[in-house]
Amino acid sequence: TLGADCLVLVVGGLPGSSKDIAAARQMVTDGTAAMLPHARASGVKLAIEPLHPMYAADRACVNTLEQALDLCDALGEGVGVAIDTYHVWWDPDLARQMLRAKGRIAGFHVCDWKVPTVDTVFDRGMPGEGVIDIPAIRAMAEAAGWTGGVEVEILSNRWWAEDPEAVMQ
Repeated sequence: TLGADCLVLVVGGLPGSSKDIAAARQMVTDGTAAMLPHARASGVKLAIEPLHPMYAADRACVNTLEQALDLCDALGEGVGVAIDTYHVWWDPDLARQMLRAKGRIAGFHVCDWKVPTVDTVFDRGMPGEGVIDIPAIRAMAEAAGWTGGVEVEILSNRWWAEDPEAVMQ
């Protein structure tokens, strides 16, 4: 209906009072598998977005690109990944996993990790404002075949308080 190429999945964390992250990850696999026939029939790729491990309990129990790609392998055609520099920059296996993602990157998001980070959700920096080597990660994405756009995803109380026209400049 929307004409979207993909649906980015922020998969959720631990349900209720559970402490079983393996079971939560199995729920993600099962839930994604259940959605996949409809997505395939609609021509919409499901893009799993791994989120930084600090979000494992409440936002996303898929925390590395390797985990997301393992899901892609298990579920097959119609499942890809969304790469967000804020969430993957720290991963010591990032370069290898980005090559593994060849042909499966369905979205690319950029923002920067500020030091110190005051709010783990709403203190993202503009590209160049923090410690992430965004050009290097973008080069990895392009080496893996990514030719799509770059979504600048600035979740930031600071930037949201500014005049939108000034922020765009």
